[in-house]
Amino acid sequence: MKTTHLCINKLYAKHNPSSHPTNMNTLHFLISPFLFSCFLSLVLSFSPPQTHLPQQCLDDQRAPLLQLQRHLYCAPNFTFSSNFDLWDVNTDCCSWEGVTCDAYGHVVGIDLSYKNLSGSFHSIFDLHHLQHLNLAGNNFNTTLFSYGFDKLQNLTHLNLSSSCFHGQIPVEISFLNRLVSLDLSNQDSCYLRYYKVLYPAFYNYYKPQQPLKLENPNFKTLIKNLRFLTALYLDSVDISTQSAKWCETTSLVLPNLHVLSLSSCGLKGPLCSSLSRLSFLSKLILGGNPISYLPPNFLETSSRLVSLSLRYCNLRGHFPTGILLLPKIQSIDISGNGQLMGQLPEFPANNALQSLSLSFTNFSGKLLELVGNVKFLTNLHLSSCNFFGPIPSSIANLSHLVNLNLRYNNFSGLTPLFHRFGVPNLVNHNLDGIKLFGSIHSSLFTLPSLKILHHGDNQLVGKINEFPNASSSLIEVLYIGNNYLTGPIPKSILQLPRLEWLYIEGNSFSSMKLDMCVQLKNLRTLSLNNISFLIESDNISLTFPLLESLRLSSCNLTEFPEFIKTKDKLISLELSNNHIHGIVPNWLWKSTLSQVYLSFNMIDFPKQLPLSDANFSFPMLRRLYLGSCNISFFYFDASYNNLSGPIPNWLCNMSQLGSFYASSNNLSGSIPNCLGNMSQFGSFGNNFSGMLPKFSKATKLQILKISENRLEGKLPRSLAECTQLEVLDVGNNKMNDTFPFWLEKLPYLTVLILRENRFYGQIKHFKHKSVFPTLDVLDIASNQFSGELSIDFLQPTRLGLLKIAGNKLDGELSRSLANCTALEVLDLGNNMVHDTFPFWLEKLPSLKVLVLRANRFYGTISKIDTECGFPKLRILDIASNNFSGDLSIEFLQSLKAMAKMTNDEKAKRVYIGDVYYKDSVTIVNRGHFNLKDLESLDLSQNKLSGKIPPQLTTLTFLEALNLSYNPLEGSIPQGNQFSTFSNDSHRGNPKLCGPPLSKKCNEVGLPMPPPPGEDGDSWFYALSTWKIALIGYASGLVVGLCIGYTVLNELGNKWVDKFKKCGKRNRRRCR
Repeated sequence: MKTTHLCINKLYAKHNPSSHPTNMNTLHFLISPFLFSCFLSLVLSFSPPQTHLPQQCLDDQRAPLLQLQRHLYCAPNFTFSSNFDLWDVNTDCCSWEGVTCDAYGHVVGIDLSYKNLSGSFHSIFDLHHLQHLNLAGNNFNTTLFSYGFDKLQNLTHLNLSSSCFHGQIPVEISFLNRLVSLDLSNQDSCYLRYYKVLYPAFYNYYKPQQPLKLENPNFKTLIKNLRFLTALYLDSVDISTQSAKWCETTSLVLPNLHVLSLSSCGLKGPLCSSLSRLSFLSKLILGGNPISYLPPNFLETSSRLVSLSLRYCNLRGHFPTGILLLPKIQSIDISGNGQLMGQLPEFPANNALQSLSLSFTNFSGKLLELVGNVKFLTNLHLSSCNFFGPIPSSIANLSHLVNLNLRYNNFSGLTPLFHRFGVPNLVNHNLDGIKLFGSIHSSLFTLPSLKILHHGDNQLVGKINEFPNASSSLIEVLYIGNNYLTGPIPKSILQLPRLEWLYIEGNSFSSMKLDMCVQLKNLRTLSLNNISFLIESDNISLTFPLLESLRLSSCNLTEFPEFIKTKDKLISLELSNNHIHGIVPNWLWKSTLSQVYLSFNMIDFPKQLPLSDANFSFPMLRRLYLGSCNISFFYFDASYNNLSGPIPNWLCNMSQLGSFYASSNNLSGSIPNCLGNMSQFGSFGNNFSGMLPKFSKATKLQILKISENRLEGKLPRSLAECTQLEVLDVGNNKMNDTFPFWLEKLPYLTVLILRENRFYGQIKHFKHKSVFPTLDVLDIASNQFSGELSIDFLQPTRLGLLKIAGNKLDGELSRSLANCTALEVLDLGNNMVHDTFPFWLEKLPSLKVLVLRANRFYGTISKIDTECGFPKLRILDIASNNFSGDLSIEFLQSLKAMAKMTNDEKAKRVYIGDVYYKDSVTIVNRGHFNLKDLESLDLSQNKLSGKIPPQLTTLTFLEALNLSYNPLEGSIPQGNQFSTFSNDSHRGNPKLCGPPLSKKCNEVGLPMPPPPGEDGDSWFYALSTWKIALIGYASGLVVGLCIGYTVLNELGNKWVDKFKKCGKRNRRRCR
C-alpha cells in the first residue's frame, strides 16, 4: 500500500508541481480506503464461492421466471392443454425443477426440455447471468426472430433442438462468443410429431423438411465468433447456400471442436482434407448430405474419432477398412450408400467397436468367426448387403448384443442356436430373407430381453415346439411368414401377453379357429393370409380392441367376418381372393380405413354409397382394390369432408367407377387422366393445380365440374370428343384461352361456365351459323373478352342464362337477344357497352333478372309498351350509367312482377331452373350484399331527375331500392314497403326531403356531393377533404414552432449572459 501511495505522490507531483502538500495528504486520505476496497473485491473475485452461502433466489431473478410460467402452457397435441404450473410460487425459485442458481442467487441454468411446452419465453432473456439454457423437445412452432439472444452474454450452452422452430436462424446467436455447445438440430423430427398428431391420415406421406435455415446470416457468419465452441449440432438446418465451403470454414474457425453434427443440411462434398486440423474431433455426424467421396487422408482424420456417421451420403468406391480397426472408434454408421464397397476385417481381440451399421451398402464377403472378438458390440446392422456363407456361431455369444439385423443377404446354412445365456440382452433379432433352412428352435422364444423376432421369407421347415413361460415373455413382434412351416400353430405363441404384431402367413400350418387368438389383447396387426381357418357364427364377440390391420386373404372365407363391426381402429383390411359373395355391408366401412383389398370376390355394391354422409366418410382412405369383383356400378361421393393431398391412386384401379364427387375439400396436385373414364366428375372448391388432363377416351363423360381450383393453361381440345358432355364448369381458375368455339358440335352440352379465368379475344363466330344446339347456360363473366358481343352462334330459343359481366365488351347490345324467348337472366354489367335502354327486351316472356350496371348506357327510359312490357322482371340494375330525364310512370307501371306475385311464385323463386346451376346476382347498395331471389330495383348513379313518382309504392314486392346519387327532388313517397328502405337508398340527392331522410321538406337544399365510385370513391373523397384540413393545420403548426423557437432562443441568450455576470460578481465578493 505504501508503494501505491508513493506512485500516486509522484504522479500527482508531476502534473501539479505547485500544489500545496496539504492537498497531497488530503488525496491520500480519500484514495486509500478506495484502493483497499478495490483490492478486497479483486481478491474475493478470485476466491472460490463459499459452499455454505445460501442459494436464495433474488427478486430480479424470480420475476422473469414467474413471467415465464405465465406465458408458457402445456401443448402435448400442439394445442392448449393446460397452464404451465410446474413451479410452486410459494417456494424459493432456486429450488424449482429445471432451475439452477449460483451461490449468489443468480439463475445460471434453465432446463425445461421435453415438457411439451408452447407459448412465449421472452422473459428468459432478462436473466443475464444465464449460462445453460435447454428448451429441447417442446412444441413451440414459431420462429426465433423475436428473441433477444444477444442479451445472454454469459451463455455457454444453448439447446433448442426438436422444438418446432422454423425460419432463419437469427444473427444474435452469433454474438454469444462464450458458447461451448450449440444445438439447434432436428426441428424436422418435431414437425414429424406435429403431422402425426394433427394430420394422422397423411403422417406416412410426410416428407422430411429443413425448417430452420442459414441464409442471412449464413453458416460462416454464425460460427465466426464462436471460437470456444466444442459441440455444434445443426442437423436438418438448411445450409445449402454455403454447401461447398462449410468444411474449410469449420476447420479454420472452430479449432476446439469435439462434436460436429450436420446431418441432412444440404451440404455438398467431397470432404475436405483440412478436417485433419480439428485435433480434438471425436464425433463426426454428416449423414444425409451428398458428399460422394472421402479425402485421401480420411483415415488420418478419423484416427481420433469415437463416433462416425456418413449414412446416405452417396459415397462411392472402397471404404477404408482401417477405420473399422481404429483403437478409439466405438460407432460407425455408413448405411444407405449403395455404391460403397468394402469387406469386414479380421477383428482383433477386445476391439472397442460397439455399433456397426453397413445396411444398404455393397459390402460383401463372409462373416468370419473373428466377429466374436468384438465383445462389446451392442448393434450389428448388415441388412441388404452382399454377405454370403454361414452365419458364424460366435455371434450367438456376444453378451452385450442388443440389436442384430442380417436380413436380405445371401447367407446359407442353419440358423445359429441362440440361447438365453449367450445373448441375454438381445432385443431385436432379424434374420428375414437370408435363405436359412432347418427349423426354428423354440429356445429363441425364451430369450429374456427379446421383443422383436423376424425369421420370415426363408426356407424353414417343420413344426415349432411349444415353449415354457410364454406368459412372462416380452415379445411384441413375431414375423415367421412365408416359410414352409407345418403342424399346428403353437398355443404358446397365441398366449404371448405383449404381442402386438403377428405375421404367420404363407406357411402350411394346419387349420385353426380364429377364437384361438382371443388372449391377444394387445394385438394391432394380425396377418393370417393363406391359412385355412374357421370363423364361428358368433365371432362378433372376438375382442381385439386395438386391432389396426387385418389380413385374411386366401383363407377360404365365404362371408364377411362380423367381428369387424366392432373394430373402430381398423386402418388396413385385406379380404382378397376368398369366396365371399353378395352385397358389401355398410358396417364394413370404417372412417379409419386407409387400405381396403376386396379383389377376386363375387361381391357388389349398392347402386349408390352415400359417402358424403358423416357415417360413410373416408377421410383416410388411400387404396381400394376391387379387381375382378364383377361390380356392376359404383358411385363415389366424398364431398364436404376434410380430405387433403392428391387424389389417391386406388381410384384409377376402379375400372367400373361411374361417378366421382369430392367437392369442397382441400385436395391438391394434378387431376389424374384415369378419371376421364367416368361419366361424372365433380371436384369444385379444392386446390388442384396444373393443366386439365386430356379426355380423349372420355366417351362416357357427362358432367365435368372443376371450378374454384388453381388450374391453368388451355382447355384440352380433346373435350370436343366427349360427345356425351352435358355440363362443363371450369369457373374460378387461372385458365388462359380463347372462347371454345370448337365445342360447337357437342350435341348435349347444356351448361358452359368459364367465369373468373383469363379467357380473352372476341366472341364472334365467323361462320354465321347457329351452333351449340342445346346450350342453356353460358357464363363467361369476369374474363378479358373484348369487342362487340354476338350471340348469333347460339340457339335463341334454348338460352336461359347469359352472364357476360366483367369483361371489355363494347359497342351496342346485340339485337338478337330479342329472339331469346327462354332467357331468364341477362347480366352484362361492368363492360363498356354504349347504347340506349333496351326497351326492345320488354316482350321476353321469362326475363327475370336484367343487369346493365357500370356500362355507358344513356338516354331516357320512358319508351315502354305497358301492355306487355317486362312481365316477369324482378331484378333490374341499371346503376352507374348515363341515363337521364324524369323517372317515367309508364316505365314503373311496366314492372308488373314486382307489383304482383302468384302463390306459386312466392313458394319457389327460381331464376334459372337448371339443377346444375343456381344463380345469384350481387346487388350493390352502399357496399356489396349478396341478395338471392329478391325483388330489386337499382337506378343509382345516373342523371335521372324530377320527382319520385308515387306509383313506385305500388311495387309491393320490392325488397331493395337504390335511387342514390341522382338529381331527384321533392318529397319521398310514403306507404307500403317504402317505410322499410333506409336513408342510404336516397343519399346523394340533395333536393329530396322527408322520411327516411332527416331533412324536412321546408329546408334549403345542400350542394349535391359527388357519387362514390365502384371501388370506394366515397372514402377517397372523405380522405381528400381531411387532407386539405390537415395541410392547413400542419402549416400553422410549423410557422408557430419557428416563431416560438426564435423568441425563446433570443430570450435564453440574454438570460445566460445575465447569469454569467452575476456569477462573476459573487466570486469577487467571496475573495
